[in-house]
Amino acid sequence: MNSLKQKILTEGKVLSDSVIKVDGFLNHQVDPAFMQSMGEEFSSRFRGCGITKVLTLESSGIAPAVMTGLCLGVPVIFARKRKSLTLHEQLYSAEVYSYTKQESSEISVSKDYIEANDKVLIIDDILANGQAALGMVDIVNQVGATLEGIGIVIEKGFQEGGEVLRKRGIHVETLAAIASLADGQVTFQTKEVLSQ
Repeated sequence: MNSLKQKILTEGKVLSDSVIKVDGFLNHQVDPAFMQSMGEEFSSRFRGCGITKVLTLESSGIAPAVMTGLCLGVPVIFARKRKSLTLHEQLYSAEVYSYTKQESSEISVSKDYIEANDKVLIIDDILANGQAALGMVDIVNQVGATLEGIGIVIEKGFQEGGEVLRKRGIHVETLAAIASLADGQVTFQTKEVLSQ
């Protein structure tokens, strides 16, 4: 998605060889029109899959997931990182390690909102080591629902997450794949990152 690559180049800030800050348009401040274009792109890539639910992880994945759900005409569920007074039982849960925060947390989805007959599309903002995506895959598997694929806004192709997911036979679609952040420069992969 060329418009996303341009936004990464003009608004992203490379903090190290492994970290890029894109919070000006993706995960702190949100550009709604741009989010809608990403939702349309994910929707077009997964339209024939019969998706019934979009699943994401709070909070960074919510904006692209909501726009994808809007374009597909299906509900969006977000896995919660913290339990609330109203979300305390009848949960599907998984442990997730955050590379950015360097800590583990338990993510949870209420059994009220996802069922075995659902066809699920997972949407995530950034794919690095794949731990968040694997946690959501674990929840889909616990439910007995069908995982139709994973949509990633930005994939760090130099980290193993994409390879881990694709080796499991998961259909992964990435809107922008970064090959390197070396020397403070963003280099994109020359080919789109796709799986069968």
